[in-house]
Amino acid sequence: MTSRIDDTPGFVLHSYPFRETSLIVEIWTESHGRIPLVARGARRPGSAMRSRLMPFLPLAFSWSGKHELRTLIRAEWLGGLVAPQGLGLLCGFYVNELMIKLLARDDPHPGLFPWYVQALQQLATARDATEHAISLRRFEQHLLTELGYAQPFDHDALHGNPIRPDLSYHYQCEVGAVPVDRQASSGGILLYGKTLIDLARQDFSDPVSLQQSKLLMRHIINHHLGGQTLHARELLKDLQQL
Repeated sequence: MTSRIDDTPGFVLHSYPFRETSLIVEIWTESHGRIPLVARGARRPGSAMRSRLMPFLPLAFSWSGKHELRTLIRAEWLGGLVAPQGLGLLCGFYVNELMIKLLARDDPHPGLFPWYVQALQQLATARDATEHAISLRRFEQHLLTELGYAQPFDHDALHGNPIRPDLSYHYQCEVGAVPVDRQASSGGILLYGKTLIDLARQDFSDPVSLQQSKLLMRHIINHHLGGQTLHARELLKDLQQL
């Protein structure tokens, strides 16, 4: 593992106090993935470093060290991105928490980086809860695909037949969409075929498809979280927004 990395673009996902004056900062970069850094002295009054180490700000990170916890040398603001506010801010925290709990450390996913930036841009400009929800569903799909968890939404899991919009399906994690058997339940989450087709196209113009997509994404993500709680999602549920 390289002992020093300079000027790598990325974002702060989360930070928390460390000892008396420092912070542990979980960052995510395009080239190196999720990295834990110690920002020494960042909690001291007047620290310029602390004011920069905020989520959703594009930064250029430099760090050193060969162990799991490396030392932050500097973080320079890159600009060019407006941070989300209000509901968009809560949605952004949900995205960050999702990445912390699903992405392994030191595992780059460069293909996901532009989708993360796009999600932040969309959350910053969304006009209502529906647009925020669409941004989240799209990012969740890209994240699951990047991690290899995604299953095709356009064919059923039994025979590979194209999904029919006039049929209903049970979606089973690790299996896929199974046509509903009128004689017995197949388990999983019940969806309209049209919802699966719309998901495959990332078309959320139908309110029913958008609502069912939220339930499906929650079902799949919960499966891969293995019992972990997403605190930001619980807050959003409490607000009855998404």
